[in-house]
Amino acid sequence: MKYRAIGTDPRTRREVSVISLGAMLFGTVTDEATSFAILDRYLEAGGTFIDTSDNYAFWVNGTQGGESEELLGRWRRDRGVGDEIVIATKLGARPLAPGTTFGPDVEGLSAKVIRESAERSGERLGVDRLDLLYAHIEDPRVSLRETVEGFAELVAEGAVGLLGVSNHWAWRVERARALAAASGLPGYEVLQYHHSYLRHRTDLPSLRSPDGNQGVTGPDLLSYLRAEPDLAMVAYSPLLKGAYVRDDRPLGAGHDHAGTPARLTALREVAKQTGATPNQVVLAWLIGGEIPMIPLVGASSVAQLDETLAAADLELTPEQRSRLDTAGH
Repeated sequence: MKYRAIGTDPRTRREVSVISLGAMLFGTVTDEATSFAILDRYLEAGGTFIDTSDNYAFWVNGTQGGESEELLGRWRRDRGVGDEIVIATKLGARPLAPGTTFGPDVEGLSAKVIRESAERSGERLGVDRLDLLYAHIEDPRVSLRETVEGFAELVAEGAVGLLGVSNHWAWRVERARALAAASGLPGYEVLQYHHSYLRHRTDLPSLRSPDGNQGVTGPDLLSYLRAEPDLAMVAYSPLLKGAYVRDDRPLGAGHDHAGTPARLTALREVAKQTGATPNQVVLAWLIGGEIPMIPLVGASSVAQLDETLAAADLELTPEQRSRLDTAGH
């Protein structure tokens, strides 16, 4: 396994594995025994960066979420896992009541919600301090200052280490970080967005915005990351739910553009050259890119996880990387 640092302050900075394990469906779709086996294998292989959220997975059984955090807490206690593992969680997108959908009626990012949600997450996970806490989605109903100050209070109290942000427009991330810097407060240092080798269209309206999908990595976010190299980027759903290798998983409208066929051809060529799977090439491409990213990958079996873990040791040549980068241009 390889590692990289996230965060800049020596008091909160952490070394994490370059592949993060997504625990979204642990404790619901993925049963406890299988979840424990996957977590054990990840730990054995040197994995140190696990991702969850306080609303995972509310849609499975009509709850408000929390099942994933609870399972991770049981696993930590059962295995005696301590702070050698960095667990990231998120808040702000928890439904207001059980049985509701992922619509506009979610808890949001008020100072009250931030504090109460962080406390619940800490209890479920069985930790005194949350290693990394994300603002899960935007909340235009609450001022950015209230959100920034609400997160900063938890850091000052030692209840939270690093702060992160997911599914926000890049301009709102920058505005929040500028507010924090101007006030001498900790700001977002880790970003989590959808990103993969195939580029997703950014012009399609989404559930939360007629202007597009705030969670998709577009050129504005990439240029922001290039200008701010101290920011860490975690790429969720990098394997497109199996679409790179499974014919029964169509890509959908988001990838219906002229660049997709050319990039798929390049991906298959490089996979054949390396002897790796297309999934492994995608992950290696993300890890070793000019803007290095930490792919966040789920697993429903140990075998699936093993395929993912092998990508950490795959080194693409400059020629292979150039072939991938220029395809579809």
